[in-house]
Amino acid sequence: MAPSTLDLLVITFNCAKALINPPIFAGHLQTSFSQNASSLPDLVVFSLQEVAPMSYSFIGGYFLSPYFQRFEDALNLAALQFEDDRQDVVFITRTEQPKKPYSLVRARNVGYTAILFFARDPDRLHNIQEAEVGFGAAEMGNKGAVGIRALFEGTAGKETEVTFIATHLAAMEWNLARRNANWAAIVRGMTFENPEVVIEKHRGASPASSEDDNEVETAGLLRDEQHVDLQRQLHDISVFKPSSHLFVAGDLNYRISTTSPPPGAAFPSLDPESENHYLSFLSRDQLTRERKANRTLHGLSEAEIKFPPTYKYDIKPGSEDENPEWSFAPHRYPSWTDRVLYLDTPSPSDESVQIVAYNAMPVVATSDHRPVFLRASVPLIEPATLAGSLTGADQSDPRVRLPVEIDPEAWERRVAARRKETVVGWTSFIWSTQQGAMILGTVVALAAGCYWFLTAAST
Repeated sequence: MAPSTLDLLVITFNCAKALINPPIFAGHLQTSFSQNASSLPDLVVFSLQEVAPMSYSFIGGYFLSPYFQRFEDALNLAALQFEDDRQDVVFITRTEQPKKPYSLVRARNVGYTAILFFARDPDRLHNIQEAEVGFGAAEMGNKGAVGIRALFEGTAGKETEVTFIATHLAAMEWNLARRNANWAAIVRGMTFENPEVVIEKHRGASPASSEDDNEVETAGLLRDEQHVDLQRQLHDISVFKPSSHLFVAGDLNYRISTTSPPPGAAFPSLDPESENHYLSFLSRDQLTRERKANRTLHGLSEAEIKFPPTYKYDIKPGSEDENPEWSFAPHRYPSWTDRVLYLDTPSPSDESVQIVAYNAMPVVATSDHRPVFLRASVPLIEPATLAGSLTGADQSDPRVRLPVEIDPEAWERRVAARRKETVVGWTSFIWSTQQGAMILGTVVALAAGCYWFLTAAST
């Protein structure tokens, strides 16, 4: 990649609450490294859905570490193999443990949904911020979104700001309106700072009331200016920060039908000669229709889809992990549920996001989804320059005007939802896992022993 660009790889994968096999997944990652590229990307971002069982996901921390570690192992194994394959020598004898090509910069989850942020050179990242929102039951994270924002310093000394959103929207064919509402909840509730803190700074700054006409007019103008400034600051902590590039990846769950398939329904075929070749079903895609109608993922673009539907796969029991036998599940229309979208620059085409590859990885034996990746060359546009290029832009651009107003109270509600998740997570862990049963049994045994000892001592 040219030094004036950021080489970026974004991968989305619904893990189906199962641990991946790192060597096999590393082999799949080779696809994303080698397609239309000859070097490793600067940044790699994983958007993971259903990353682990509910109890582990809601408790987080230690319980999620093994799941995250396997993705880190797979990524570095794939990167080392990629580098070795491009060495000029035939045989290399390693005298010491090779240095990991990628470092995990941040890992964060909101319930089942997680984001892993890797960099080849972490020192080139600055001002890292995080955000999250839940829109499951009681705003908990059985469905939700989590984000990371950072400044990336290029080799030429230029910086650019990037925002990544990992999300999992509402499931089921008929739930189209809920999916759109989930996206609105992301725009409304996901902020990279507490909106109430931003608003509080403006309280008390309003001009004092006056009976003088000139002073009243001046005070009114000042209030208008303060309102505009407040809206600008709220916009800057939103998903659609004007000075930042934006990438959204996840199991967006948009389907090709609002109903389940009847018996004998035509399914997408991988045979290019078939009248039911999968590309002929793309015209039914809900996401494309809703996005173009400005009802969801406002302003975002997507590279051309040339890969088969990514959901729902039935894996034949006993299949090899590396190359499992599969078929499309008969009770769901195969659909492109797993997607990566981006907000292109308002600048001329030579400074737009250039797509290197957009494709699906091979079927994974542990999931009914296929991973999807986007490899892109992102222009290193300084934040102030990117924001300034929006001058005169259309009001429909979400960087100019938010499609949904920010909810100042969403931040505090998310804090409360986190506490609920902890309670639900530990309750589920105690009653639904073997480790939890052992802990519960130990506590009961200790309690019974203490009761017996105290009873015996008092007689």
